[in-house]
Amino acid sequence: MAKTTGKKINLALQGGGSHGAFTWGVVDRLLDDERIEFDGISATSAGAMNGAAIAYGFAVGGRDGAKQTMTSLWHGIASIAAPAWQQTGVQKELVKLGRAYLKAMAPFLAPLQRLTFNLSPYEFNPFNINPLKQALEEVIDFDVLARGDCPIKLFLSATNVRTGKIKVFEKSELSADAVLASACLPMVFQAVEIGGAHYWDGGFMGNPALFPLIYSCDSRDILVVHINPLERPEVPESAFEILNRVNEVSFNSSLMREMRAIAFVTKLIDDGIIAGPSAKRMYIHGIAADEVLTKLGVVSTMNTDWDFLQGLRDVGRRYADAWLTANWGRLGKESTIDIVSLYM
Repeated sequence: MAKTTGKKINLALQGGGSHGAFTWGVVDRLLDDERIEFDGISATSAGAMNGAAIAYGFAVGGRDGAKQTMTSLWHGIASIAAPAWQQTGVQKELVKLGRAYLKAMAPFLAPLQRLTFNLSPYEFNPFNINPLKQALEEVIDFDVLARGDCPIKLFLSATNVRTGKIKVFEKSELSADAVLASACLPMVFQAVEIGGAHYWDGGFMGNPALFPLIYSCDSRDILVVHINPLERPEVPESAFEILNRVNEVSFNSSLMREMRAIAFVTKLIDDGIIAGPSAKRMYIHGIAADEVLTKLGVVSTMNTDWDFLQGLRDVGRRYADAWLTANWGRLGKESTIDIVSLYM
């Protein structure tokens, strides 16, 4: 039997707090398939954490190294001591666990909202303590990423606080601080200072940014792993739900703008208006589990319970497996999502 030809793709990894464990599962399953290779990864926030773990793990231990580093990272995140009100019991079913967490958190939502809007992180966290940095540095040697020893290109997006422009960290700029900058929610953490500039979460300007994959990678296939729902069936009514939906819309807006641009250029190519080497036709793919993630409740994005995270990982693996089965033959040939209906 002839050996199946491998295919190289790019990954675009969204941010979304603990729901990033879904992305962990998606990539974990893709790494099991030796037909799939990764050219570049563009990532934001929780996606940046996954992206750094994948790139570093792959650099030092190949596929198994990437899988182990992601597992160690999420185990470290789960081990971060959380306040008593942020704990929840273990449930067998993922949705039940998310709902139980939301119910347990309900009495604390109102005071938490008042705290975050009346006090800035410079006031309630004056020493700028961020336990995520320790979790990152315990499993990732960022010197390896900064030296460029990894065969996977890594691009991490953050938002420059002063200019409002996107900043993409790559190559020698990669560090734990770059990951933290990409994941810096402005009402939770102090802006991350790097090289005299201050950064907030990259989701405001690129969640994730696609242009680095288009301009700096050879592969024409981009797989977007969605963890921010594009649509919600219900209209939010509580203050917390409204704020969350505003954030979702805001954090999806940059991706939607880039998708519109890709659709526009693709039509120009298909119509023969532009041609030649400069006309790089991109193939867009997507994996999402909105029907699962929208049912978990907004507050579950802060749930670091290990069973909850493993449950989301398993969901991600199942969705990636189904995606591979349905779309393997179309990679390198065409997009497997309708960009116009989904993003326009």
